[in-house]
Amino acid sequence: MKSTLIVAFVLGASTSMASAQPVRWTRYTIPQTGTSMDLPSSIFTEEAGRSDGYGQRFRTADGRADLTIQAAPNVANDSPASFLAKKHPPPRIQYKRVTPRFFAVSSYKGDKVWYNRCNFSGRLVHCVLINYPAEEERAWDNVVTRMSLSLSGR
Repeated sequence: MKSTLIVAFVLGASTSMASAQPVRWTRYTIPQTGTSMDLPSSIFTEEAGRSDGYGQRFRTADGRADLTIQAAPNVANDSPASFLAKKHPPPRIQYKRVTPRFFAVSSYKGDKVWYNRCNFSGRLVHCVLINYPAEEERAWDNVVTRMSLSLSGR
């Protein structure tokens, strides 16, 4: 019981301290596709390799969260709904929004929240995929929202 309270206090304190610091944002662009997004560069400080298609993976210095920004050809000219269906998302999605121009889905996997948004333009699909600790979900809400809404491509 005592150790549980200490862990809860430490996690709460680290989340509060992280959210108290101002987030520095930079505009990240994939030159080959024009895909771009506001990147919280003070949070995702480490490059974590190339993504599928065009793009880049990033992670936090402590590895607790990661993101991928990528673009890939929409070879079959799928709609957002058909593209998402072909990816066979897990059955217990907590949030799902599908429009003629994009989809956004989110749920839990283990102790993480995963969030994916893909925008469709021309023959490309522009996506951001984010994984972060479920226990910090509220602290991440504004950051994830800004990244998601800033995603664009030509």
